[in-house]
Parts: sequence; structure tokens; C-alpha cells
Amino acid sequence: MIDKGHTSMSITRQCELLEVTRSGYYYSPRPTSDLNLELMRKMDEHYLDHPYKGARRMHIWLTKDLGYKVSLNRIEHLYYNKMSLRSILPGPHTSKRNKEHKTYPYLLRELKITKPNQVWGTDITYIPMSNGFMYLTAVIDLYSRYVVHWSVSNSMEAEWCSSFIEEAFEFSGQTPEILNTDQGSQYTSEVFTSAVLNAGVKLSMDGKGRATDNAFIERLWRSVKYEKIYINPPKDGVDLYHKVEEYMYYYNNERRHSSIDHLVPVTQYHSFKPTIFPSYEDGLKD
Repeated sequence: MIDKGHTSMSITRQCELLEVTRSGYYYSPRPTSDLNLELMRKMDEHYLDHPYKGARRMHIWLTKDLGYKVSLNRIEHLYYNKMSLRSILPGPHTSKRNKEHKTYPYLLRELKITKPNQVWGTDITYIPMSNGFMYLTAVIDLYSRYVVHWSVSNSMEAEWCSSFIEEAFEFSGQTPEILNTDQGSQYTSEVFTSAVLNAGVKLSMDGKGRATDNAFIERLWRSVKYEKIYINPPKDGVDLYHKVEEYMYYYNNERRHSSIDHLVPVTQYHSFKPTIFPSYEDGLKD
């Protein structure tokens, strides 16, 4: 969709209008084998119902239950590097953390979330397509379950996450008091943390092995995949963009959520009336 020879609009401006990063545009992906795509699709579906499984248990499931003849090294590479998955249980590899990066304390413990834009959560998930795969990121308001902003990319670069969160602040006209992430290298990078802190937002990072951390956005991924992506896999990146666009509109404006008294997120987000809400962890019981 980007025209290199456009006479009046630069590539940078075209990328901005299409909500893709320049690095994403210039990125040249290496082909992924059909077997790897098949394995990732299987693991992605299985992980949604078994998030406590790490790469080793995924390898056992794939080889013993499904009969694949693949090495543990291959599954670890796909699980951690390609799909950026992590077990919710304590142990090694719970997150792709860069030990040289600074991490920030977890701020949601016993916090009562009482209003929109008090806490946002953001994360990245792998999205399978008919041919290949891409990544989806989103930021969700924890009070209302409203998806503030989202983006797709063919790589998980820190620059993409940084540009994305800056766009979320700009497009929504709002900044949260707290932004919660995991300890992945994209979120601990200087380019991302600076974008958040310079906007006057406190940064909260999940502790290792906490099963409840970022649970609301994990539910969003489950809904996107089961209710849209798995039913009709996207053919390519453009098709993926339009399918996600359709679903996010439905999720925000039509889909009712039991945890917010069967309201739709857009109503809860924009029609705020101060109430006493349960703490973050209590709200997970809904």
C-alpha cells in the first residue's frame, strides 16, 4: 500500500497514515517453513487453554500426544523467540527479559481501579495467517476493558512498541496514571521506557511467575483469536489489519462484558461515574 515513487508524500508520512513503523516497512522477513508455521499454530491454540505450559511441556505435548518428531531446541526457539510466549508459572524463561535493562516495580498489587485512564495494560501476541504470521499489540483500559489503541507488525522491535504507545497517547488524547507491561526486552528498552516516563506516566512491570499479571489483555487475545482469527485466518498482512479493525470495533462498541455489568467498553470508558470498584486482583474473579 506504500508507494515509493509518490510525488507529494514521503514514505515516512505514508507509514504514519497506515500506522506502521518505518523499520517495519523496510524489514525483510526470512521465510518460515511450513512445519514451523504448523507448530506455532498448534502451540498458540494450546497455550490459550494451558498458559502454565512452558516450552518443555509444549515439546512433550507435541511429540508424545500429537506425534511430531521435533527437537526441544526447535520448540524453545519458536516458543520464546518467534512467539514471545512465557509460562505463567515461576521458572526460567518466564519472559524474554534483557538483564542489562532496568525494570520497574509492580504497582497494581491491592490497587483499587476506580476510573478510566487510571491503569492501562499493553502486551504483544503472535497472530497466525494462512501464509506466515505477524504480531498484534494493543493497549487496554483496565477499568472499562476499552481497547484504546492497537497495531500490527511483522517484527517485535522496541521501536514499534515505543511508536505505538506514543500514538496511543496522541490518538486518544489521554494518558494513564499507570501503564502495566511485562518484563519483555521491548518494554524494558530505553526507547520504550523514555516514551512512557516522558509523558508523565508511571511504569509498572509484572513480577515473574504472577498468573494474574496483565490478565485482562490476555483475555482480549483469547477473544480476538477464538472469535475472529481462528474462524477465518487472514490471507496476508492487509487482510489481518482489516480483520483486527473489524473485531476491535465490535469489541469496544458491541461486545458486552460480564465483568463490567454487561456493558460495552465504550460506554464504561466514556460515561464514567465515580464508584467504588474492587481491587485489580479481586476484579479477576469476574
